[in-house]
Amino acid sequence: MAASRIVIENCAIATVDAQDTEYASGHLVVADNRIESVGPGPAPGGLENVVRRVDGTGHLATPGLVNTHHHFYQWITRGVATDHNLFDWLVALYPIWARIDEPMVRAAAQGSLAMMARGGVTTAMDHHYVHPRGAGDLSGAIIGAASETGVRLTLARGSMDRGESDGGLPPDFAVESLDGALAATEETVDKYHDTSFDAMTQIAVAPCSPFSVSTELLRQGAELARRKGVRLHTHGSETMEEEQFCKELFGLGPTDYFASTGWLGDDVWMAHCVHMNDADIAAFARTGTGVAHCPSSNARLAAGIARVPDMLKAGVPVGLGVDGTASNESGELHTELRNALLINRLGAHREHALTARQALRLGTYGGARVLGRAEQLGSLEAGKLADLVLWRMDTLAHASIADPVAALVLGAAAPVTLSLVGGRTVVEDNRLTTVDEDAIARATRAEARRLARIAAGD
Repeated sequence: MAASRIVIENCAIATVDAQDTEYASGHLVVADNRIESVGPGPAPGGLENVVRRVDGTGHLATPGLVNTHHHFYQWITRGVATDHNLFDWLVALYPIWARIDEPMVRAAAQGSLAMMARGGVTTAMDHHYVHPRGAGDLSGAIIGAASETGVRLTLARGSMDRGESDGGLPPDFAVESLDGALAATEETVDKYHDTSFDAMTQIAVAPCSPFSVSTELLRQGAELARRKGVRLHTHGSETMEEEQFCKELFGLGPTDYFASTGWLGDDVWMAHCVHMNDADIAAFARTGTGVAHCPSSNARLAAGIARVPDMLKAGVPVGLGVDGTASNESGELHTELRNALLINRLGAHREHALTARQALRLGTYGGARVLGRAEQLGSLEAGKLADLVLWRMDTLAHASIADPVAALVLGAAAPVTLSLVGGRTVVEDNRLTTVDEDAIARATRAEARRLARIAAGD
């Protein structure tokens, strides 16, 4: 059967390919779920089975945004502990999070995904590590929400086995046993991980952090991931307190501790990596270990400024992450494009830290590389999956900025006229087409209130 084609013309295009090719006015042709062609000027003539033509005048086309770190469940605990550092924030919130159940997680995932998708995210990632006993099928709830929304998902099946009685932060009833966590993670991989080129769901193995999991869970988790051929994810070097914790407990800094447990490699990516010295960055670069940079969350929790320019110069793979919305209440990735550029300019490199195009690359190709999907996603090139966004740049917010990439990154959040995932429309005229935003808003509010009541003991 002949491929169905969508033709987009007359738009500026930032391909984010290896040469950073851009067109002031160009075209994109989508055939079924792949990009068939991209180039300057109008689309080729004589195309057959064109089911839709889009006039992109006044728009910028980019690859869909790729989120590399998130905690969807936190959507229903936004606005809590707003003046805390990481450890105090966790102490305040773990007793609440320990009460989540399947309906709460499903509603929170719907809210998190809807907000990201409406803002140009086409590939989402969720690190879910809170599995209270009797809470239900939390992984299934998250994957179901992503399927409804129509975005690609990497679910990092997280775990914790170090509760309060073992010196950890979470309540004991909110953590799993070592064997239980490993068994449940393997079951999730077996049930949901898709290895195909156009996979909508992939699974990673993701013990939570050095201060909430045992050394054995890290070590055996890495062995499990490599036996199953999936990626590994965790939090690393987020705060100075974490570094002190690792040195006191293990006699090693975080990077050396991770290395000792098999957690450096080109199949690994870590969230935050704020407090990294030159040797740490060199180790990540040498092993191909990736980083999910979460500038808004790092600022919200006063964690510090990650050395992203130094990581990029060394060759470390870096993508962007929203992080959980209890530490980044906006919950969308455009904020991270802007804040990655702005916050890194407050660091040692000042105005030479990052450019607008580097920020866009972090949020697209960089994220695809970190998730192990750079061959399929992250740039607008023939043969890649048709995950793309058409941003409207001719409104009051952006029309007077001549450079559309600078306008997108430094300006206000641009309206999304069209977002495609595998050639399927998920956003049109700044509204989701796959789910009811208003119904999701009502559901998340109801579940947030229910969780608050349960946590308060009502």
